[in-house]
Amino acid sequence: MTKIWLLALCVLMSACSVDVQRYRQEKPTLDLREYFTGKLDGWGMFQKRSGEVVKRFHVLIEGHSEGDNLIMHEAFTYSDGTQQTRIWTLRPDGNGRWLGTAGDVVGDSLGEVAGNALHWRYVLNLPVDGTTYQVHFDDWMYLLDPDTLANRSAMTKFGVELGQVTLFFRKER
Repeated sequence: MTKIWLLALCVLMSACSVDVQRYRQEKPTLDLREYFTGKLDGWGMFQKRSGEVVKRFHVLIEGHSEGDNLIMHEAFTYSDGTQQTRIWTLRPDGNGRWLGTAGDVVGDSLGEVAGNALHWRYVLNLPVDGTTYQVHFDDWMYLLDPDTLANRSAMTKFGVELGQVTLFFRKER
């Protein structure tokens, strides 16, 4: 019986989320295609749920349009010397919604933009010590000024938070 209550509590906690429309009047307005077209520099870290920083990283992003799609090439360099690339293909889905795919993302990701905010959700195949885990990401991105974007992500599995990613992007002009 305790397991059922614990599961119900996890489901309820994961269902509580701010609606991105709460930010619809916030400025500057985030235009996803405009912001991610061109070159961006990013710096971030992953923290366990205890708050311990276990990995830092730098990411270079180059984005461009192909028809209606926004293509973003991400090149990560981690503090332990490992490197990773991810290529996102984002496509508009009307009313500020975007769908996205990437090689290590399970199915379609779903994003919604309103005002200065983007709420982005996806499942990622995450390799750890020779095993790959499917983890859920709940990303919130906020345009702070025309060149700076802050990103905070909660990473969960079975509704339990594993940790958080904090990331800042700077657009090259």
